[in-house]
Amino acid sequence: MDVAVIGKGPAGWSCAMTARMRGLSAVVIAPRNDTGLLHTAERIDNYPGLPHISGSELLDSFRDQALAMGTEEKTGLVRQIMPNGSHFMLLIENDVMECKTVVLAMGAARPTLLPGEEEQLGHGVSYCATCDGMFYRDKRIAVLSTSMQGIEEAAFLAKVVGELDYYALKPHNTEELPSMAHIVHEKPKAIGRDDAGVTVTTDQATHCYDGIFIFRAAMPLNMLLQDLKTEGGHIPVDREMKTNVPGVFAAGDCTGRPLQIAKAVGEGNIAAISAAEYITKHG
Repeated sequence: MDVAVIGKGPAGWSCAMTARMRGLSAVVIAPRNDTGLLHTAERIDNYPGLPHISGSELLDSFRDQALAMGTEEKTGLVRQIMPNGSHFMLLIENDVMECKTVVLAMGAARPTLLPGEEEQLGHGVSYCATCDGMFYRDKRIAVLSTSMQGIEEAAFLAKVVGELDYYALKPHNTEELPSMAHIVHEKPKAIGRDDAGVTVTTDQATHCYDGIFIFRAAMPLNMLLQDLKTEGGHIPVDREMKTNVPGVFAAGDCTGRPLQIAKAVGEGNIAAISAAEYITKHG
């Protein structure tokens, strides 16, 4: 794949369309339940040429046009971007994709980490059941999730681990949890560690586990791509939408204010042009 676009907002679809116009293959990747704030807007009056349109209508129009031009669409959360020589490897849920360039267009919303979570990453805290589940065979783990994605991951982990506690970080249907899973009706407040393992401190108690798996609709930027520079939750870019990581570009709300559709579309266009130039230069 020439261009992998992470995010299906105005910046992402704009980038994909321009990439296709440049003769590049392009895929737009986003989680199944990632609709974004624009999808809920009842009326948009400031996008040129399309007055009085709803957010969902505008996004559907972008998507239909991009797909008609040959853009591919893939559903899933990108958990990690790994540079691999002149290419990148993307871990998407439980799949791996190779691409020449990456465009980050995930919007402005970023997950809020639990206190202690980042410190325990790789030391008992994981975001990928397929990657790390086998390390916890017959052991006691916790799954913390904001959505049905956690139910699916818990079903995989239940085949491997000995005990599984499930915490719903946000309300969602837990009826499809495997029978061996135990739902803990407590609110996680922090992640920590003691002599026995990693801990989940809730509003009622502290529980100890061999491992903790956390599933959200988005990944923290500094955990998505190692060495990616961020400033206050946004990604700094130059006028060509280049990040500090060669071959990685960013566009839209994730690059900062103003949070406007027209700005996102323009940045997506520039990011695709820059990606095309990068591919030409680096083969």
